[in-house]
Formats: sequence, C-alpha cells, structure tokens
Amino acid sequence: MTSVLNVDTIANKAGTGPVGLTKQHAAKAWTNIDGSSGTPSAQDSFNHGSITDNAAGDYTVSFSSAFSNVNYTHVGMAGNADTALRSPCQQKSLAAPTTSAARYQMSPQNAASPVDVAFFGVANFGDLA
Repeated sequence: MTSVLNVDTIANKAGTGPVGLTKQHAAKAWTNIDGSSGTPSAQDSFNHGSITDNAAGDYTVSFSSAFSNVNYTHVGMAGNADTALRSPCQQKSLAAPTTSAARYQMSPQNAASPVDVAFFGVANFGDLA
C-alpha cells in the first residue's frame, strides 16, 4: 500500500524554523560569494558562517554547523563578468579541509596568479556532526 503525504510546510518541533538535515543526501552548506570588490561578501548562503579573505582570489569559507568528518565533498564554480576575464575560473583547494571550514583559490584559466572573482559558488555535501 502506498501513502501520500501532502504538506505545505515542514518545520522543527517548535514550529519556528527548518528541520535539521542529518544523514540526508542534500547539500549541507552552500554559498554564493562576490569577491569583485576586493572584500568578499556572501550574496546568499546556507549553513555559512564567515568568509576569510586570505589574499586575492583566496578565500576560506567556514560553516555554522560542522561536518562530522573531513571527507565531505565540494562542488563549485567561479567566474568573472567583466570583459577581461569571461572564462571560467579554476577552483583549487589550498589546504586540507577541516570539519568547520574549507579554503579555495580562484584562478582564471591559463592565469599565472589567483584573482578576486565576481562569482564564486560552492556547495558541500556530507554528514553534519
């Protein structure tokens, strides 16, 4: 026998917030960063704590809720909208991720050094602690 569950909203026990996703196969964190001003800022995010600007095109993204281990997955893309750098950027991991943060570097294809980019988006998949 199949069942149908029709709902408009699923909330936490208090009814005031979203339910916690654990042991699910959904993104546990994601962020959309604009780094074009030289000071990166999150345009939108989920489970995102802060951004550290390590250098040009070099960002550390922290999570509000930590992952259960360092074996989570990163999926991302980066690019610029100006006429000089329309090609996609390469996302390179500069340091081993921790359960609470990951570090990324943005370099346009065939570029000698990293640059601040107009768009950097990353989603992280794994189990939360």
